Amino acid sequence: MALGRNPILITLSLAIPILSWTLSAIAQTSPQTSLPDSEARPENREISPAGQGQSQQPSSTSPSGSSLPGGIIPGNVKGTVVDSSGAVVAGAQVKLIVVGQSGGQSPDQSKNQAVLTDSDGQFSFANVPPGPFQLAITAAGFATQSSSGVLQTGEIDTIPQITLSVANALTEVQVGLSQTEVAEEQVKLEEKQRVLGVLPNFYVSYIPNAAPLDAKQKFKLALKTVVDPATLIFVAGAAGVEQAQDHFSEYGQGAEGYGKRFGANYADTAVGTFLGGAVLPAILKQDPRYFYKGTGSKASRFFYAMGAVVFCKGDNGRWQVNYSNILGSLAAGGISNLYYPPQDRNGAGLTLENGAIGLGASAVGNLFQEFLIKKLTPNVPKSGSASR
Repeated sequence: MALGRNPILITLSLAIPILSWTLSAIAQTSPQTSLPDSEARPENREISPAGQGQSQQPSSTSPSGSSLPGGIIPGNVKGTVVDSSGAVVAGAQVKLIVVGQSGGQSPDQSKNQAVLTDSDGQFSFANVPPGPFQLAITAAGFATQSSSGVLQTGEIDTIPQITLSVANALTEVQVGLSQTEVAEEQVKLEEKQRVLGVLPNFYVSYIPNAAPLDAKQKFKLALKTVVDPATLIFVAGAAGVEQAQDHFSEYGQGAEGYGKRFGANYADTAVGTFLGGAVLPAILKQDPRYFYKGTGSKASRFFYAMGAVVFCKGDNGRWQVNYSNILGSLAAGGISNLYYPPQDRNGAGLTLENGAIGLGASAVGNLFQEFLIKKLTPNVPKSGSASR
């Protein structure tokens, strides 16, 4: 509090010099009773240079209300990662390393942090101790990039835009996060992909060289697709169209007939999704997702989309025959013989028919994915290069 706003301190400041002069005069007549100047005026030690009765202690709390041991005020570090064309890079790994006094990595590695960039290519670290730090940025298909800085107490440091260049020789370096953790973060981005903000678009990867899914992640993605409200609405609509056309007439009409058609359609969806998207990909170690190309001529993209029906990326990153999709479609067609009306069951005929329909639907779906759906899907990771 300033002197000008405290009348009590003003009064004391005027009285102290008068009292000091009086004591000094007395001391001159009695030298043996004089006291050291510092002891004769203890009040001088109690009043701070600002004129306050007690000194002010600096706050040890950061703007966010948190502090590190010893009253150290932490700060934040944030930034954006882009490629050489200026497009943001989603799913890049950013590791923050606290630098010790000797210039190397701090002995206390618990202060180090690692995150993935979000769909806008942004990253943020909270509760970073003040002092020098280094950033290590890695992304599949790009050369490793680094950045450094010095964080001041309580500062929010926005790093200049970090640009990644394409690696001459592809070398994947996982810093701080395992391959499974990287895949989990990328799947979370995919689960936000909905056509027109409504229809699930989970089985498409817009991230080049996305980390392969483990078996558990493949089953979780299949389950999330099957139980999604939009999937149920789509199945309900298809059952309504079949009933209006009296398709599978043995099911009859009315609520019972509609229920049977809905059950059959939902069984087709669930069996096809789990067989082609989880069971067989887990066994054969294949990736069930469609990897968006987005570059090249329209003809090359057309043939790429059609070829993705019979070719897929393996968990080892290599392209191979898409046995999961082919066998999954045929198996789903065979299983449908168990619940369709007897008059519509013709064994191998129905199996091949439903299998062909499944493969054809995949081809059409891939073409829509390559040329249209990305434009209709918000929250798509804006990755720079889509080549693999």
